[in-house]
Amino acid sequence: MRKNFGSKPWTYPQPVFILAAYDENGVPNAMNAAWGGISDDKEISLCISAGHKTTANILAKGAFTISMATASQVVACDYVGMVSGHTVPNKMEKAGFHTTPSQFVDAPLIDELPMALECRLIQYDPSSGRLVGEIVNVSASESALDENGEIDPTKWQPITFDPVHNVYRTLGDVVGHAFRDGQKLKE
Repeated sequence: MRKNFGSKPWTYPQPVFILAAYDENGVPNAMNAAWGGISDDKEISLCISAGHKTTANILAKGAFTISMATASQVVACDYVGMVSGHTVPNKMEKAGFHTTPSQFVDAPLIDELPMALECRLIQYDPSSGRLVGEIVNVSASESALDENGEIDPTKWQPITFDPVHNVYRTLGDVVGHAFRDGQKLKE
């Protein structure tokens, strides 16, 4: 038997994205956003309302970065989602975040978060809040790489949002191999 919950924005895992953009004066700002995902080969879509300072910055600059929140930075990542850059202009400083300019788009990379998508704005619909970005680069700190130079999430523990319990969770152990384990059923 199943229990019905009605229409809810619940998926698992739900990534915890930290969107960052510069304002018109080159000051970085960031926000926490959990409603988003890959929507095409080089495209990501998110749902963020028009009233956010970060939204205004993205529209003004036409660019943004999306960092993956981590277990070690959970307090700072939660904080940037709780306060607005409209009312707390130094929220990046209060979060303890430092930034470096992206080499690919006019947006900041958050030094404390080891993996990021660097995106160019494709479109934004203020009525639905749907933001679409072209992924022009993926970057990762060396500390997030394995011995082969590939991104290793066990080294930096990305977190997910559990919308039912309002908690953050880390990703778990490897349980299978994509595009390989199902081969057993094809034989």
